[in-house]
Amino acid sequence: MQYFRDVTADCNKREPGSGCAALHGFNRMHAILGTSDSCVATHASDVAVAFAALEATVHLLGPDGERRVPFADFLLRPGSTPHREQAIRRGELITAVEIPALPRPLKSGYLKVRDRQSYEFALTSAAVALHVRGGVIREAKVAAGGVGTVPWKLPAVERAPVGERPSDALWTAAAEQAAQGARPLEGNRFKVEVLKRTVERQLRVVGGTK
Repeated sequence: MQYFRDVTADCNKREPGSGCAALHGFNRMHAILGTSDSCVATHASDVAVAFAALEATVHLLGPDGERRVPFADFLLRPGSTPHREQAIRRGELITAVEIPALPRPLKSGYLKVRDRQSYEFALTSAAVALHVRGGVIREAKVAAGGVGTVPWKLPAVERAPVGERPSDALWTAAAEQAAQGARPLEGNRFKVEVLKRTVERQLRVVGGTK
């Protein structure tokens, strides 16, 4: 957001085609996942990370009636059009965000890592929901924030613990998959390791160990 707000800096979100000053500028807080040559801005929301993890659906109402958009398709990756951030059509309003019923028992939580507690935006974050029955993990929902151009679903992390019993070794192995596809910049390479540690910590908090 710093480049978007600074009218002296090039920002394709603010002025399409002007360039992206963050690519070779100060990019410590910027994204390492879902980036493009046109934009590396991080999606800053917290609640959207939970919506991504829980596979929510966005209800929209507009001139052509009602429609539903999976949350995974609602927030758009920048590609070559970073000024288009949502899949809302002209004249539409969001009327609801629906979270599907998930199997019980379900444990969930959200962890936000910041430089300081007084800072608003996350360096990394993780939303985790686990369905554990009979001491075995039956289903996992995991997404990360602070690292992607949109809230970043982590399917490889979700698959890793299914069918297994909670353990420190399991959470470490699952979290190793968190940064798949990362393209860090000069100033934010540290986020790769911090992301893994954030996801591991929250898996352990929600899932416990034996």
